[in-house]
Amino acid sequence: MSRPQAPVQIPSLDGIRAGSFILVFLAHAGLENVVPGGVGVTTFFFLSGFLITTLMRQELAETGEVSFKHFYLRRVLRIMPPFYAVLLLAALLSSLGAIAGPPQYKPLLAQALHFANYWAVRHGSQGQIAGTGVYWSLAVEEHFYLLFPAIFVLLHRALRRPLHRAAFLWGICLLILAWRCALVFGAGVVPDRTYLASDTRIDSILFGCVLALVKNPALDREGPGERMRWLRVMLPAGGGLMLLSLLFRDPRFRETFRYSVQGVALYPFFVCAVRNPGLSVFRLLNHRLVQRIGVLSYSLYLVHHVVILGVRRAFQIHPVLQAVIAFAISFLVASAIWRWIERPCARLRQRLTHHAPATPDRLPARVASAARADPPVP
Repeated sequence: MSRPQAPVQIPSLDGIRAGSFILVFLAHAGLENVVPGGVGVTTFFFLSGFLITTLMRQELAETGEVSFKHFYLRRVLRIMPPFYAVLLLAALLSSLGAIAGPPQYKPLLAQALHFANYWAVRHGSQGQIAGTGVYWSLAVEEHFYLLFPAIFVLLHRALRRPLHRAAFLWGICLLILAWRCALVFGAGVVPDRTYLASDTRIDSILFGCVLALVKNPALDREGPGERMRWLRVMLPAGGGLMLLSLLFRDPRFRETFRYSVQGVALYPFFVCAVRNPGLSVFRLLNHRLVQRIGVLSYSLYLVHHVVILGVRRAFQIHPVLQAVIAFAISFLVASAIWRWIERPCARLRQRLTHHAPATPDRLPARVASAARADPPVP
């Protein structure tokens, strides 16, 4: 039986999680017209693909295989307990009138069975518990990870060079872009169809998977002069692409090319943030408080919109004060979930999947020095 490595903490990733969550939080708190909450979700997708593929690469290098059993067991124990705890809490609050309700059976079942995104495509937010609309993104991820571990292993067996494996995934990204174009320009679908559906959004995860395969900043060595090229050329170019994706407001562009442009724009940001955590521009991502928000980001993401709507219902005060109260409550609830649900489940999954410490001399220094047993999973 293989003994997969202990997961690792990669510099800046907790900070990126925190920043992504804050974008989503501010958009839901009433600043959706000025804060790009969608970029936060896209970044979460990218980070998920990058981190999980990095860990599978590490496991494959150390053990010679990827254990599907352990992969899905770890994912179930990491994702599902907070997922269902928050959904049940939201249903209870809705039944008690603390948030809009009462809950309805069919949309609640769709969320519980990880089809919230396709329910929302067909029915909108009709019948959903107020604040649980964020569950659509978890559905996208669960659909993706049903298949991706097998695809990863097949690519490793069929294609010898990492660049060829990455090219295959890039090809899938292009096919998904073509599919979005066909839906928008040919079928004239509503925006929610391309924003929420798994078949039109999984390329946001795949972009992160590609980075994990080639030029992985956590595992692969830098070539001569590469650091300066990324910082002086690629990072500004990525920032320009991201700005373009936000400023160009044509609806058809936004539902087709926007996600691809943002996926490409995130490459230099991730590479530079992971490889240069001590630079002033990235130091904030590694601040202790920011990292703490990143550690709690999964539970914060699940609970925050329910809390925002509950605070609005309970307190008729200035929106800024509502947002401050909502953030504080969300932080406390997420901390409780982390302590009483996530940590016990982390210990259980370590026992069940027979984690062994990663061998430091087989990992880059930036990864080996930060190894720990329970990093947050996006």
